[in-house]
Amino acid sequence: MQKHAVIVAGGSGTRMQSSLPKQFIEVLGQPILMHTLEAFAFDNIQLILVLPASQIGFWHELCQKHAFNIPHKVVEGGSARFHSVNNGLNAIDGEGLVAIHDGVRPLIARDIIQMAFSVAEEKGNAIVSVPLKDSIREYTAQHNKMVDRMNYRLVQTPQTFRLSLIKKAFKTEFNDGFTDDASVLEAMGEEIHLIDGDYRNIKITTPEDLKVAEAFLRD
Repeated sequence: MQKHAVIVAGGSGTRMQSSLPKQFIEVLGQPILMHTLEAFAFDNIQLILVLPASQIGFWHELCQKHAFNIPHKVVEGGSARFHSVNNGLNAIDGEGLVAIHDGVRPLIARDIIQMAFSVAEEKGNAIVSVPLKDSIREYTAQHNKMVDRMNYRLVQTPQTFRLSLIKKAFKTEFNDGFTDDASVLEAMGEEIHLIDGDYRNIKITTPEDLKVAEAFLRD
């Protein structure tokens, strides 16, 4: 099956305390987003980058500045992540497999990407996740209580699917309960299949994350 990757990057720099959107902040000499695209640049994976319309021109300028020539299609994003992912999916023709990935997760390992495609081809979907390290408590305004962390997983990306299946799922009406792509598919009644991820596969959101990402990228 043809493999595709939809890379979604619509963040701002608010939590990063930066006027520059976080996906464009440089780490080791190039924007985070370029590191992310490079992670998927193998095995003839077709790359689709989804950006806010206001950022597309700046992205093209960055590609020229950094002589970034990995082939990819740029698609305009929507009002929410759900709509941005849907726009990216609609840019793909035919059947195949698609990995949907956060633009600010540049540390995804190639073997995890390969495993995700393999499991998705067999089972319809493959969602990368890791066990919790810390103790957790369920919290409400009235009380809090300990819960067993062994019953929970932290969900990462990529979230990988048979293309026809996830396209069908995204035809549903958007609601705030769709926290990720797996939740959209689950709402259609499909069973979700978890695979092991990697604690290095962080989502770069805060200044502290930048330091961690730089250390891992140097490794």
